[in-house]
Amino acid sequence: MDFETFRARAEDVVAHHAVVVSNPYTTWFAKGEANRDEVRHLTVQFSVFSHLFVEAQLRKVINAADRDGYRAGKEILLNELGVTFAGGTVDGGTFRFGAAHFEWLLKFAEPLGLSFTDLGKRRHGTASTLFFCDELVRIYGSEDASVAEGASYAVEHWAAAGFWKELIAGLEAFKARECPGLALGFWTFHDALEDQHAAHTEDELREAFETDGFDEARFLRGASEILDGVHAFWRGLDDDRRTVAG
Repeated sequence: MDFETFRARAEDVVAHHAVVVSNPYTTWFAKGEANRDEVRHLTVQFSVFSHLFVEAQLRKVINAADRDGYRAGKEILLNELGVTFAGGTVDGGTFRFGAAHFEWLLKFAEPLGLSFTDLGKRRHGTASTLFFCDELVRIYGSEDASVAEGASYAVEHWAAAGFWKELIAGLEAFKARECPGLALGFWTFHDALEDQHAAHTEDELREAFETDGFDEARFLRGASEILDGVHAFWRGLDDDRRTVAG
């Protein structure tokens, strides 16, 4: 198997997955029709995913196949925890409590009447949110390098597929309509970050392909299964809002 054949297969798995093809929740949210309770519910569930992602990222660092992967994982982990990028790397960056991504989310949540005790813990998550978080640990943080790299590839493509922009559009509409103090930095930062990541996915794909012991089937399984977890998260949010509306 050559790299181009593998790349085509990997792209096909991601591009045709249900969560990439159609996400009814983010499509609806982008219309700007969400009320305060619906924005609060999104915030709480996203805070659980965002906070527990740190656990999955730590597992990814621990299970890295080589030093390059170990350091790449720490770049993400330490930035999540509050080390700022200095010239594109946390190496030499400065730690600030307020730069932690979860603290940005806390600031965002304040005008919604949500505080630290309302956010980011497993007890706040719905079954579908917790399923996704557990799949991140199991697949994205897997000891099997091929499975973990497949999950990383799929997560990057999902994150760069536009859902951040859809959420930002809905939040901007909500802010303009009734919540002028809403700080959107958490959302806009991640949107810009994913645009940058998307430009490097082919290089990362080639590196995975050329790693000793690489297994295409396990890579593609990791990609598909983590997207099933992503799909469960968004489907859960969509089911929740339809149940309340119904």
